[in-house]
Amino acid sequence: MFKTTVTDLLEAALIERQDLFLIEFSIQGDNQIKVTIDGDNGVLVEDCMFISRAIEHNLDREEQDFSLEVMSAGATSPLIHKRQYKKNLNRVLYVKTTSEELEGALTETTDSDIKLEWKVREPKPIGKGKVTVKKQANIAYENIVEAKVMIKF
Repeated sequence: MFKTTVTDLLEAALIERQDLFLIEFSIQGDNQIKVTIDGDNGVLVEDCMFISRAIEHNLDREEQDFSLEVMSAGATSPLIHKRQYKKNLNRVLYVKTTSEELEGALTETTDSDIKLEWKVREPKPIGKGKVTVKKQANIAYENIVEAKVMIKF
């Protein structure tokens, strides 16, 4: 009953704010509610407060004791939702697939896959020395084991 009420309140808040989307949601045994959100334009403290109020203000503490934590997906958190890829276009990603590990700029996202591009130095086909070659790979979402944004300083 409690979980259904919280789920309904969370869904209503996300319908009201179409730019935000759910990454993770759980209720622990002692009614400890944890919500992790992300947004197409990032997440501000005000966005977390909006979700928190939408849930908290519609629950009765006299009836049910609970704790509520609403947070944004961290910069180092793996990408889980397809919308997270779109918001990270042109950023460098580390992507581990079922068969290999790649690092490259995210240049395109579709409903089924992503495209990474990177440069490598390879021996010239003829003669001595090396040449810089642009490589790219299309990776289907279902083949991605883990993907993270590479933070460079």
